Amino acid sequence: MTTVAVLDYGAGNVRSAVRAVAAAGAEVTLTADHDVINDSDGLLVPGVGAFSAVMAGLDNVGGVDLIRARHEQGRPLLGICVGLQVFFAQGQEHGVQTEGIGLWPGAVTALEAPVVPHMGWTQISAPDDSAMFAGIRDERFYFVHSYAVVDPPPGTKATTARHGSDFIAAVEDGTTWAAQFHPEKSAAAGARLLRNWLDSFGSDAPSS
Repeated sequence: MTTVAVLDYGAGNVRSAVRAVAAAGAEVTLTADHDVINDSDGLLVPGVGAFSAVMAGLDNVGGVDLIRARHEQGRPLLGICVGLQVFFAQGQEHGVQTEGIGLWPGAVTALEAPVVPHMGWTQISAPDDSAMFAGIRDERFYFVHSYAVVDPPPGTKATTARHGSDFIAAVEDGTTWAAQFHPEKSAAAGARLLRNWLDSFGSDAPSS
C-alpha cells in the first residue's frame, strides 16, 4: 500500500487531513521522525495559523530541510493552506516579514478583498492539463485564509481563484503540489484531489 507521512510539527487540526488521505487509499502516519518520513512514498505538510508560527514549528523538527530535500529529489510532496504559503520565499503578516522555505520565489501578502478572512466555498480555475484537478477542474473547494500569493511561480502550473481579486489557489511543480484550500474539508472534490495525488506517485514510488 502507498505510504504517506503527515509532518507533525505541532500544527492543529491535522487529524482530518490524516483521515482524508487514509480514506483516499494510503497508509498514513502522523510523524516528525525523519527515517519514517524518508521511507514514506509521499509527504504532506499541513498548515494552520500564522506563517511565522508554522515556520517556527517546522524549524523545531527539522522540517525545512526535509521539505527542501524531497522537492529537490523529485519525491511526492503536498502542502495544504499555510503549508502552501511556506513553500514560497517570504511571508508578510501584520508588518512582520518571515523567511519561507523558498521552493518558489514570491511573497505571501494580505488578501485584497472587502471581506477577510476568505472563508467558504470558491470555484477554482485550473489549467487544462492539470493532473491535480483531473476530473474536478470546475469544482469548488473550501478556503479559510487571510493571506495569499498573487503571482504564479515561474515554470509551474498555477490554479487561481478569486476573492476580491485573483490569487493562487494551487501550484503543481513536478512532484511538488500545494493547495491554498483544504482538500480534507472539500467533500467529494477534495477526496478526488487526494486520490489524484496518490495516483501521481506512479511506479517510481519506493516500495513499502
